[in-house]
Amino acid sequence: MPGEKILVVDDEKDIVELLQFNLEREGFQIIPSYQGEDALRLAKKELPDLIILDLMLPGIDGLEVCRILKRDPSILSIPIIMVTARGEEADIIVGLELGADDYISKPFGIKEISARVRAVLRRFRYPEELKGIITAGNLSIDAKNYEAFWKNIRLELTSTEVKLLLFLAQREDRVFTRQQLLDGVMGEEAFVAERTVDVHIRRLREKLKEAASCIITRRGIGYMFQKEPLLKKFCGEKKEYGCANLMLT
Repeated sequence: MPGEKILVVDDEKDIVELLQFNLEREGFQIIPSYQGEDALRLAKKELPDLIILDLMLPGIDGLEVCRILKRDPSILSIPIIMVTARGEEADIIVGLELGADDYISKPFGIKEISARVRAVLRRFRYPEELKGIITAGNLSIDAKNYEAFWKNIRLELTSTEVKLLLFLAQREDRVFTRQQLLDGVMGEEAFVAERTVDVHIRRLREKLKEAASCIITRRGIGYMFQKEPLLKKFCGEKKEYGCANLMLT
């Protein structure tokens, strides 16, 4: 939606100006910030629709900023895209556990971060509670009855597998760590090893067969669900053959 406000937090002025120039061309309002303390103040004052947050900040670093934001009831619902240096997998995992909604690594392309911004904002405009049946090409997932179908044929999934698929599909384009998937699918009280998630994902992919490409691995981080691989594979770039319901931008 044009005019949405984005708080961009990075101590490198060139990066902030680059993002501001390009995102404003797309119709967004950009609020620049260069340090953690200022970002916290602006988040409460401006109530942006999204925060792009660099982890390496002077004073209060990005992880602490994320932690404080997600503890404040007045602003905890604002989605956060973390910006990290390559190879900072530990920080990415911590950030996701703290409640960040996505991450992007430096150096990044403008088209990439623009796509991430649109994807995150799209998720928050249309909450998963409103989705009865999620479709991706020939794959459909019934959120009410906990069933999944491929070409209208019911897939023989276990309850854990369909819950895992539904959990990821309802939060399209968002990366989840193994621990987050365990908490979200099996409950925080379940005493299960994190690597159990890998076993469930492997079995789920085997049963999904042609649709397995919708579950993406982010090596060292976790898993995410994307419709685009199925769109390209079965519908072509022109979004034909009944795939108009995949509103990808």
